[in-house]
Amino acid sequence: MPVSFLSVTDDSGVVIAPEWFARAEPVHRQLRDRLTPGFDAWRQILETVFANGGRMTLAVEGETVKGVALWRIIENTYEGRCLYLDDLVVDEAYRSQGIGKRLINWLEDEVWARSCVALALTSGVVRSEAHRFYLREGFFIASFYFRKKLR
Repeated sequence: MPVSFLSVTDDSGVVIAPEWFARAEPVHRQLRDRLTPGFDAWRQILETVFANGGRMTLAVEGETVKGVALWRIIENTYEGRCLYLDDLVVDEAYRSQGIGKRLINWLEDEVWARSCVALALTSGVVRSEAHRFYLREGFFIASFYFRKKLR
């Protein structure tokens, strides 16, 4: 059975596939394991993200969530209109099977469909395997990301 892509949210951020949204939690937590434990806490965090422009798309096969993409459209003075990828995670049981590549390809189609000029993301400095993947998929390091913790 081939992998297909399923939008969990609509363009206004409303969850339109609640059963799939629930199935996405354990996969998403493989990347975001520091989020408050429990489905209800995770749901509240994600609903806030969705209310602020975040969208979720899943790579699914049959009844199984194999990958999660959390993304948004942003506009800035640096790039203009861009599809920004908050999170991309493939379930560890299905890595190195082309699912991440197919999710990136799906996102690239969204870039064109939504009149964006780029697909952008940030990635933690310790995620060397992810960096190899992104570089292999044609991403390049365009800038440094600086952060100052305020509280």
